[in-house]
Amino acid sequence: MNPATSEVPAVSSTPPSSSIRPASSGSDRRRRSRRADVASERGRSLLVAILAIVAIAVHLILRFGFRTSPLVYNLLLFVALAFGGLPLLIDLIRKVFAREFGSDLLAGISIVAAVLQGEYLVGTIVVLMLSGGTALEEMASRRASSVLDELAKRQPQTAHRKQEGGIVDVALDDVRVGDILEIFPHEICPADGVVVDGQGMMNEAFLTGEPFEMQKAPGTQLISGALNGDAALVMRTERLPVDSRYARIMRVMEETQQQRPRLRRLGDKLGAWYTPIAVGLAVLAWVFTRNPHRFLAVVVIATPCPLLIAIPVAVIGAISLAARRGIIVKNPAVLEQIETCRTFIFDKTGTLTYGRPTLTEVECSPQFQQKDVVRFAASLERYSKHPLAQAILDYAAKNNVQAESASEIQEQPGRGLRGTIGGRKVLLTGRDRLGEEVRELPGARSGLECVLFVDGQYAALFRFRDAPRQDSDVFVKHLGPRHKVNRILLVSGDRLEEVRYLAAEVGISEIHAAKSPEEKVAIVREETRRARTLFVGDGINDAPAMQAASVAVAFGHDSEITAEAADAVILESSLGKVDELIHIGQRMRSIALQSAIGGMALSIIGMLAASAGYLNPIGGAIAQEIIDTAAVLNAVRMALPFKNLRDF
Repeated sequence: MNPATSEVPAVSSTPPSSSIRPASSGSDRRRRSRRADVASERGRSLLVAILAIVAIAVHLILRFGFRTSPLVYNLLLFVALAFGGLPLLIDLIRKVFAREFGSDLLAGISIVAAVLQGEYLVGTIVVLMLSGGTALEEMASRRASSVLDELAKRQPQTAHRKQEGGIVDVALDDVRVGDILEIFPHEICPADGVVVDGQGMMNEAFLTGEPFEMQKAPGTQLISGALNGDAALVMRTERLPVDSRYARIMRVMEETQQQRPRLRRLGDKLGAWYTPIAVGLAVLAWVFTRNPHRFLAVVVIATPCPLLIAIPVAVIGAISLAARRGIIVKNPAVLEQIETCRTFIFDKTGTLTYGRPTLTEVECSPQFQQKDVVRFAASLERYSKHPLAQAILDYAAKNNVQAESASEIQEQPGRGLRGTIGGRKVLLTGRDRLGEEVRELPGARSGLECVLFVDGQYAALFRFRDAPRQDSDVFVKHLGPRHKVNRILLVSGDRLEEVRYLAAEVGISEIHAAKSPEEKVAIVREETRRARTLFVGDGINDAPAMQAASVAVAFGHDSEITAEAADAVILESSLGKVDELIHIGQRMRSIALQSAIGGMALSIIGMLAASAGYLNPIGGAIAQEIIDTAAVLNAVRMALPFKNLRDF
């Protein structure tokens, strides 16, 4: 069977490992260097946290268990403060000159104040809070360069060049315009070009987003990065690999990563105003009382533990809850930002649709009944491996139509599927394979079509579409009333007719069709410039746009590249899970704000008491521990399941 268009649904396939060896280039070296720096920083934070824990434990054992001298039980605290505190103080000085006043700045002042006061245990606890929170978040966060690594791994490093004497494998960098290359079955196309020999199918969904394989024959275009089907193809290159479509996507991805603005974290925002208040109160207490101990007392109780501990505890609880719901949060900042996204941008294929063709319409000739034509088609398709066969079989099963046995089955490329069913000759083929003498067919429409003939007589026309998910329209329509979403866009690499059809089905008025990955990035950047954006997609062609969005959510885990580009990955492809992620983010932000603002408010009351002389530094440290405990206990609630994870 051949559909009227030159497309059939995409069939997932994995290229041979020999064809996806990673490339080596200046960009690769830069990515490896950045990755090494990130790994080094992560390792250092973890080492400092472990050292602080050991130092605190040994201090308590020696001090209260063995009652040793202060020099002995404080020795490891000195080491932890030197190894973990000194780098922090250097960074503190840098931030002062840069006029950056975050919560870690106040923590640095607290460490200095604790050391000057002789409260080495308090100072080490602050070091533990800083290093532990950093280590936990770095472990939960993704590596930005990993997306490019996955793209590079997928790009072939050799090409099979045809020349006198046979086929020679050459490095991709040695391929020139006009070279004749052979693409073996299930290999990735190495360059842009045109087919000169052979017929087959090629999966371009990685790059275009369309859920169909494209039929290839002499004269048709090939794009680099597309996955070849079962037949070998011979091509002539029209661009150098470095100028190919796939290489351009990699360059766009790298550029987008470098330009992506850093999301300002909740703790940084709160610390920006809390730190000046705390330092100001401490300085005023010192100036008006001429007592430096007042300064120390205020700074000790001002230690921003609700910011340093309570917020990370709430974030980690939310990550845990999301994981239990089949949502992998890779970038913790998403949980803080997702509620504030006012523009939602959706890819089409596999996101708002199922990503596979569905038989949506059977238009019968007046001489035939629908049940009969479906039975004929299903009876033939039982013997076919054609990608549209399953759509017809599913339709038959849904409508309780039983397939029959068939004989004399023939399926020749380009000529359709033939067979005999109950003594009648049946043919399934594409509109473009018919002669002009067939005039009774209905007019052509967008999407896929195939035609059924029984005993040489036109019987029915089958139409296929990439059907919307069952809950797409309800989900889209609830975003405005429930989540204050102002704009909803559908941005797809698919054809305009298909995008219009889906948009009408799900209720989206603003569409962008037939867009390349580069064009998607431009659209998302412009929308992100106006307001925070949430991008939902599932294909390699979505990865650069995901990097440009404020928050990116990927469906499924079939594409490692898309999963790496996303801030959160929904393992079960369901729009309901997107709604759950939004609600988890809303609750996390609410609990984090309760813990942080409530803890800071109590700390400010304590600072006022300390500045008035009602709390000494020791009393301030005790009061701060009580406040911290209350803030953390409130934050722990985030890990508990709660109702109303969905509201549509």
